[in-house]
Amino acid sequence: MTSASAPPAAAPVHQRVAELTATLIGSWQEGYLNDRSQAVAALARLRRGAGREAGETPDLWNLIDTDALHTSAAGTRPLGEQQLACAENALHAALTLWAFHQQSRGAPMHRRHTRERPGGLGAAVRRLMPADGVDEPVRKRLVRAGTAPDLVSLTQRLRDIVALLRREDIPLDYALLAGQLYLWQWPDGPAAVRRRWGRSFHEQRRPRPASDENTTPDTDENSTSDTDKDAS
Repeated sequence: MTSASAPPAAAPVHQRVAELTATLIGSWQEGYLNDRSQAVAALARLRRGAGREAGETPDLWNLIDTDALHTSAAGTRPLGEQQLACAENALHAALTLWAFHQQSRGAPMHRRHTRERPGGLGAAVRRLMPADGVDEPVRKRLVRAGTAPDLVSLTQRLRDIVALLRREDIPLDYALLAGQLYLWQWPDGPAAVRRRWGRSFHEQRRPRPASDENTTPDTDENSTSDTDKDAS
């Protein structure tokens, strides 16, 4: 007599949001860097939504494909209404911030986090600073983002940080960020995400290279294996 197999375990919602973000950006980023008109147009549309609520930009409704959030593996429950809303908000915020970051940049501004090349928000902010010290105004921007009262305010404060990263051609793992923005919207989420950003900040101790090493896209651009690392 054989026992029934257990139903497949569903991936955590924040991981699903991260994976979808990586998939969407991976396609657009490759197209943009190769000057494909469709990707260039998509980035221009996405950029206009940076710092705004998802529902405020109807132009993006048919651009951001959220079908993957509405489907479930056999034997698993579909996402609830609040889960979907938080997932869509996080996806919108991450994609539009990436588009703002990528604008007019010839290197990929979305780069997946690895232990060797930390890509979390804290690590990216740390790379804005001199190797032998802390730029206090820049550090305060990260702290201010972490204490935002709501997601819209957080996205606007992140946009200010992204502007600095863009100026210095410092990439960010937007899939990782999307997953964190999902978690941020739940009780105790902001505190947990702040801790991750703090660990990421202290993890990045290496000085910035003299020549940017990000001119070649990573081969694991759409990998999700490092998405849930606490160090990010």
